[in-house]
Amino acid sequence: MNYDHIFSTHLQSLKAEGRYRIFADLERLVGEAPYALWHTPEGKKKVIVWCTNDYLGMSQHPEVIEAMMKAATRYGAGSGGTRNISGTSHSHILLEREVADLHGKEKGLIFTSGYNANEATISALAQALPNCVVLSDEKNHASIIQGIRSGKSERRIFRHNNLADLRENLESLDPKRPKIIACISVYSMDGDIAPLEGICDLAEEFKAITYLDEVHAVGLYGPQGAGIAAQYGLQDRIDIIQANFAKAYGVIGGYITGSELLVDYVRSVASGFIFTTSLPPGVVAAAHKSISILRGNTILRDKLWHNVEMLKGRLEKGIVPFQRVSSHIVPIIVGNAAQCHDVCDILRREHDIYVQPINYPTVPRGQERLRLTVTPSHTPEMIHHLVDALEDVWGRLNLSLAA
Repeated sequence: MNYDHIFSTHLQSLKAEGRYRIFADLERLVGEAPYALWHTPEGKKKVIVWCTNDYLGMSQHPEVIEAMMKAATRYGAGSGGTRNISGTSHSHILLEREVADLHGKEKGLIFTSGYNANEATISALAQALPNCVVLSDEKNHASIIQGIRSGKSERRIFRHNNLADLRENLESLDPKRPKIIACISVYSMDGDIAPLEGICDLAEEFKAITYLDEVHAVGLYGPQGAGIAAQYGLQDRIDIIQANFAKAYGVIGGYITGSELLVDYVRSVASGFIFTTSLPPGVVAAAHKSISILRGNTILRDKLWHNVEMLKGRLEKGIVPFQRVSSHIVPIIVGNAAQCHDVCDILRREHDIYVQPINYPTVPRGQERLRLTVTPSHTPEMIHHLVDALEDVWGRLNLSLAA
């Protein structure tokens, strides 16, 4: 069998469809955000980044960097192994206490990534509950979907943010079956927010466990940046809150919070936790410092939201169609993979703007888009420059216009 031919054929089909992924070689430098250096065959070029998940620029915060360096200098670069062998340190314990307190839960458990946290936790829960069924929003993240598959439980997919469809699915199930309702607070591609109160009502009525992914919400929403559930006073009604340190907190790693018994169960049986080397102490210290900073003041969040509204307001006056949602994410639908790639290429090469195309399977075919994220570091001049550049590209490529 010619394995290379199989791989090559698959790659050629991706290229023909216009969704072959090309990574720009970027060099982000501390103190220069939102600028980055783009390494091209012709040399380095400075571009403005408009698609970061480092929403508040905390990866470059001096105190976060200092905490990472001090911990690495004191404890070393690595953790020493998996948590159950030699990789649990006091800094891990302190961070777990911090996230539990942030969400008003009894216990926290940290993982190497948000993906790892979702997959390991959901699969462990599904395996523990006999004849379990997981009711999953149709736009849930791949990590949640993989967790359901790994847990080998039945999956019921309900229409996105549709409480009526969720109710119909719940009503069709045996009342005695264990049930988990899994959803996301802020959906990262559309930027819309889950109807959490209604989901909690249904979970209580049908005696289901609630599992909430707050990855794109922590640090940005709610008191002390605790997320959407906290913003709407629903933390006590959510059984498991999962989030990570890689978005607004600017580092890496994931976590869950919940009751002491539930979290201890996951700690004890989830293979994705047990068999993974734990987070390095420098990373843990940086994440802890970032959370502490954002719990203590709202300056960066206030600046972010000011810029978000400025960008949306400027787009509303123009020709480029965008989805006006209540979150910080600004989706602009192109609807074609090749055209989406062309838009990003022109923006980068001619306007010094870096944004990546979002294609299938991240979004459905026909929903290819730009996903813009503004940060506290973007200036009004940068925002106007971005919108002017978008309008120039939209006109040149004869793309669909705003109504």
